Amino acid sequence: GQIFGALSLITRRILSRDEQNKILYLLQRTAERMENVALYEGLYESVLSTLYSMAKILDARDPYTSQHSTRVTTLATNLGKAMNLSQEDRDILYIASSLHDIGKVGVPDSILRKPDKLSVEEFDIIKRHSDIGADILKSIAVMHRETEIIRHHHERYDGHGYPAGLAGTNIPLLSRVIALADTYDAMTTDRPYRKGLSAEQAIAEIVRCKGTQFDPEIAEVFIDIAKEG
Repeated sequence: GQIFGALSLITRRILSRDEQNKILYLLQRTAERMENVALYEGLYESVLSTLYSMAKILDARDPYTSQHSTRVTTLATNLGKAMNLSQEDRDILYIASSLHDIGKVGVPDSILRKPDKLSVEEFDIIKRHSDIGADILKSIAVMHRETEIIRHHHERYDGHGYPAGLAGTNIPLLSRVIALADTYDAMTTDRPYRKGLSAEQAIAEIVRCKGTQFDPEIAEVFIDIAKEG
């Protein structure tokens, strides 16, 4: 019941009835397609808004990680730009990094807000958050890539990460980007049981761990842009 647009045809002759009918048919199909696109985009935006709200709830639950997702998103998207990723990859990276810790909604407050270092058993529970986050998103068909990126953002380049123990280029590229941004922010953020590292100390740690924890090529790009401020 709404007008999406108009088609203006300028011809040097009068169109036949058959030609007019074909044009009207194409217009009808185009209008239907445009309506589907509008509905899809509206639904997609609604789903994203709901997920972003969940991420904000998570920030409210854990004051020590408040704004963590925002900082990681900024770091990851700047890194993606420096790596000359395609616009599609950068858009996906923005969403995945914004929601990378959404699975922590399934972690008990007693662990998430614990003021001391976690026990081995508690850390095992925390480690489930990447799978929980992926499970939250996997029913949304249009977020297939984001689902796998979030699932594997705690993998290590040497294969000693979690949840699947993937190594090297078997880890999704954007997961490797988020892993570095996530770790840098974690290292430079104060926690109740330790003070955050300086930027210089955190960069030195990235240099030390490139090729083991981090993709060495991505680490080099990150180090270069970090040195530029």
